[in-house]
Amino acid sequence: MAQSTASTSILGTSVDSFPRSHEKVVDVSDTPYFVNNEFHFSTTTDFINVHDPATNELVSRVPKMKESELEQVLLSAEAAFPIWSGMSTIARQQIMFRFVGLIREHWDRLAAVITLEQGKTLADSKGDVLRGLQVAEAACAGSEYMKGEVLEVAKDMETRTYREPLGVVGVICPFNFPAMIPLWCIPIATITGNTVVLKPSERAPGAAMILMELAENAGFPKGVINVVHGAHDTVNYLLENPFIKAISFVGSNKAGEYIFTKGSANGKRVQANLGAKNHAVILPDSEKDSTLDAIIAAAFGAAGQRCMALSAVVLVGETKNWLQDLVDRAKRLRVDGGFEPDADLGPVVSPESKDRITSLIASAENQGATISLDGRNYKHAKYPNGNWVAPTIISDVKPPMECYKEEIFGPVLVCLHAETLEDAVKLINANPYGNGTAIFTSSGVSAERFRKSIQAGQVGINVPIPVPLPMFSFTGNKRSVAGGGANTFYGRPGVNFYTQLKTVTSKWAGRDNQPGKVTLSMPTNT
Repeated sequence: MAQSTASTSILGTSVDSFPRSHEKVVDVSDTPYFVNNEFHFSTTTDFINVHDPATNELVSRVPKMKESELEQVLLSAEAAFPIWSGMSTIARQQIMFRFVGLIREHWDRLAAVITLEQGKTLADSKGDVLRGLQVAEAACAGSEYMKGEVLEVAKDMETRTYREPLGVVGVICPFNFPAMIPLWCIPIATITGNTVVLKPSERAPGAAMILMELAENAGFPKGVINVVHGAHDTVNYLLENPFIKAISFVGSNKAGEYIFTKGSANGKRVQANLGAKNHAVILPDSEKDSTLDAIIAAAFGAAGQRCMALSAVVLVGETKNWLQDLVDRAKRLRVDGGFEPDADLGPVVSPESKDRITSLIASAENQGATISLDGRNYKHAKYPNGNWVAPTIISDVKPPMECYKEEIFGPVLVCLHAETLEDAVKLINANPYGNGTAIFTSSGVSAERFRKSIQAGQVGINVPIPVPLPMFSFTGNKRSVAGGGANTFYGRPGVNFYTQLKTVTSKWAGRDNQPGKVTLSMPTNT
């Protein structure tokens, strides 16, 4: 392996020193990988460039690591597993407490690096860190999560359950939540005794690298948490390596279905959150102003680049007349660089993403929809080379249109109309995705009818993005989750994913028990 260097000089940031503007990075450095609690530079000559989405200036380079380097990381994680899993849950819990404290201390630093690499506003980046931090805080209850059960099943006989870690687990992360998704996985995987090999998105790796520095400082032993880099070859290496016992993935359907199929074929557990088309139903009895504000925030926050973005609204009955009010609110949003004060949404992550988003808007126009608000030609005076797409609203949308069938993953809201709540439910249930949905109403009866009949994993009632907090779990449905959604992230289901139950049945015969006739039949006594 290449020689390691002190983390502060490699990462170029600290708790007090981090990016605060979109100023061009003068000394562009390569992103290191992390193994045995050390940062190392890859010796590869093949790199992926990371750009600031607001300027498209180069920020860093991510290596496509050599197979020999990947092998060293996997060997490290495998070697660390007996030591880490052999520690008591209380000992692991103490390290997790320190990890949580360091994340809070470095919150602004993490958010700044996310804004620089991914493009979201600084406020949104802080929210990215917070939602991951909440999972880490919940993981501090590891001693509670790892409890087994015991029952006296017969005279002098009892059965106990033990929850044991799997081994080395792989985590493959998307670009849109560079801190949250690693923190959905690392705390739950490690508190239960597993070791981790994490591959951050090659578009936004910086937050994951800071988390590695903090993990080392928190006291995680060498090899417990590791980071590799690359693209398809690195993913395939994780899917094929026999040391990896489970894979966690968040991303697109194309990639996720491939990962689920190949990982499962190689005998690994796989949890995969995929694409979405989240709907909001607006009933005429909803409180108009608060409802429209909620729709705007959920549709255009993070420039629409989140799997729980509210990308489709179903206007029921007379609420179709509220369309212009939606447009007027969206026009007031400020599109700007993420570091700029009062920015509401930033650029999308790459020129390729911008091209895909604008092509889907064009397809809607070609297929007969109405572009009620067009953000394709937005120009930014200060950052003319950014990946800008302003809020866009498409009305008169029908289910067969491409803009409805595809997950746009940009600041685009498609509007459909239904005459009744029943029609709206039928429309939503016909969609192949089932991550989340919401209804806006002042009627408890309507809300309950919706809750019972809708086919989505996460339902909001007057809540536009109903992602559960870590004491529950992320519960997508249908094609939004690979494998039917049985393996979900964080909470107790997350603990179930990263552990294996072992049952032990013991018999301790008393002194009064005398040898008797041997019987070969199944026991019937209790």
